[in-house]
Amino acid sequence: MKRILQTSGPIKAIAAFLLFGSAVAWGQGAYKTEPVGPLNSPDVPKALEEKLQAQGVRLVSDKGAAVSEVWLVKSAAPGQSSAGSDAVYPTLSVGTLVGVIHFPTQGSDFRGQPIKPGYYTLRYGRMPQDGNHMGANPYSDFVALSPAAADTGIDKGLKFEDLVKLSKQASGTGHPAVMSLVPVSQGASFPSVVQDDQGRWVLQTKLGDLPIALVLVGQVSAS
Repeated sequence: MKRILQTSGPIKAIAAFLLFGSAVAWGQGAYKTEPVGPLNSPDVPKALEEKLQAQGVRLVSDKGAAVSEVWLVKSAAPGQSSAGSDAVYPTLSVGTLVGVIHFPTQGSDFRGQPIKPGYYTLRYGRMPQDGNHMGANPYSDFVALSPAAADTGIDKGLKFEDLVKLSKQASGTGHPAVMSLVPVSQGASFPSVVQDDQGRWVLQTKLGDLPIALVLVGQVSAS
């Protein structure tokens, strides 16, 4: 039986989004990664492009279709690791910019909300640690998606409330658009994509020197 977070405001929105998972759905078929060059698009501010690594990763379906492309930042300002935190990435600061994702065609987030084709910033977020878990997904770490053109404060972190507000522009709903972060598997190669034990496809790559794993295909289903 799931426990429910007693929260309010933006935190409640994230909690409802992530906690009420009863099942995991995933796309059929297999996926692979291939390298992609520097991000260069008129839809992305040059100042943002300059913060990204020179090489990105493209996720490709078994039919040869590009599903998404990800460029991480060259480095992310570390946060203060709190003792006893069960976050997967406790050294990242909530609200910090970690990268950009591109959907060539309609994509979806961790809850299955449709995301329009385009470029979106990825900023790190974390649910408050109070002993609760995320239903089908036990990890509190996530990235929030926001339209790249709307995320103008790329040189600074965002407060949790502002992160949620900005991310709603990506989903077009009352919920932010989020994708789950999970632990990197033992012996991982970078970049690579692996299927986890719940059928989700996870991109394993590096944020500077930090190995990081992002669920790109798969979501929880609302109960």
